[in-house]
Amino acid sequence: MSHEMMDIRQAARHLHIDENELRHFAQREEVPSVKRGDNFFFEHRLLDEWAQRRLVGLAPRKLTGEHRQAMDERRRAQGDDLHVSELLSCAAVHPALTAKNRGGVLRDMTDLAESTGLVYDPEQLFHELTAREEAGSTAVGGGAAFLHARFHDPYLVQESFLALGRTLRPVFFGAQDGTGTDIFFLICCTDHALHLHVLARLCLLAHGTHLLQDLREAPDGEAMKAVFDAAETAFLTGFRV
Repeated sequence: MSHEMMDIRQAARHLHIDENELRHFAQREEVPSVKRGDNFFFEHRLLDEWAQRRLVGLAPRKLTGEHRQAMDERRRAQGDDLHVSELLSCAAVHPALTAKNRGGVLRDMTDLAESTGLVYDPEQLFHELTAREEAGSTAVGGGAAFLHARFHDPYLVQESFLALGRTLRPVFFGAQDGTGTDIFFLICCTDHALHLHVLARLCLLAHGTHLLQDLREAPDGEAMKAVFDAAETAFLTGFRV
């Protein structure tokens, strides 16, 4: 499945973007593709990786539009809204990571994920997280990073979940704004569409609410979980208006 090739119609439907927009990206070589005659074809796993990198770098207005489309599609399919905070348990929150560099953070967050009992191969997860950061930082500025595997593997974890860690001091993590990072979400999803929805929601919460500052001020892991729940509930209430 991961090496499956898709034509432009299949790829655009998979990414929930317009075919002409995707063709434009391919013509400018901004998305990995193979051209055969006048047609473009896309390898599944490379397309998914590109979609993750693109989403993190989207301007807030564009991100909001794509997020709203994803929410509308979920309502039509399942009749409800996704609550990302439900993927996070208090046991998967660590308020005082001691890591002082990127490698240490990735190791600590892998260990935190492993503690949930939902990771089949912790070393493979660590390898994939490292590969993602080497390809491009998941730090989004404002002191937050959204860690995830470079290539989506639905069999890496037993079920979808989040982990959340806060370092004692900001760590240089490659944020474009040059600031340190101290709030780390780890996204582990069995479904790529869910992964993109979660990633978009976290980006919007990080840039459009007081979530990050409230997470810094929370006294412990349980309070951090409560802050996340409250921020998302308020966000969804405003998003529906």
